[in-house]
Amino acid sequence: MHERNEPDADAALLARYAAGDPAAAALLAQRLGPRVYAQASRILGDATEAEDVTQDAMMRLWRVAPDWQTGQAKVTTWLYRVVANLCTDRLRKRPATSLDAIAEPADPAPSAAQHLQNVARADALQTALDTLPERQRMAVVLRHIEGLANPEIAAILDVGVEAVESLTARGKKALKGALAGQRDALGYDDE
Repeated sequence: MHERNEPDADAALLARYAAGDPAAAALLAQRLGPRVYAQASRILGDATEAEDVTQDAMMRLWRVAPDWQTGQAKVTTWLYRVVANLCTDRLRKRPATSLDAIAEPADPAPSAAQHLQNVARADALQTALDTLPERQRMAVVLRHIEGLANPEIAAILDVGVEAVESLTARGKKALKGALAGQRDALGYDDE
């Protein structure tokens, strides 16, 4: 889970940037950039696209800085919503590809068994996430990987809290089904 920033701290940094303080932009980028990248990476399943989305989202944040009104929305909520929308745009532009047509990524060098197991687990999770409809995937990533609360997710996805609960419940159920039968291969005990 990520450490949560105080809501006013991000808005204060954004206001400082809007007033001409470049150090505030650097601090805000250090605080929010990794979170934005992680969200985009989980939703898109592609590091290069996630980097592009991160840059685009941060540029949009810098553009709205002069007009930002503290108290109307948390900077992180606004930013997560921008990332969700950018990811949706990218997902819609992708050609439909079957999972069988995608080549397995090659491991460039042998490494420790635990590292390989962790990679296998992460790959299995990403593959399972990729099978979810995009709204379910976004809700599951934001709730269970980014650790956001349902009301914040509702604001990001522009839906009600009940819809978020439904999306995450259906997403978790689909993930469970997608990952069924892989327990032993991924090194999980029945405990």
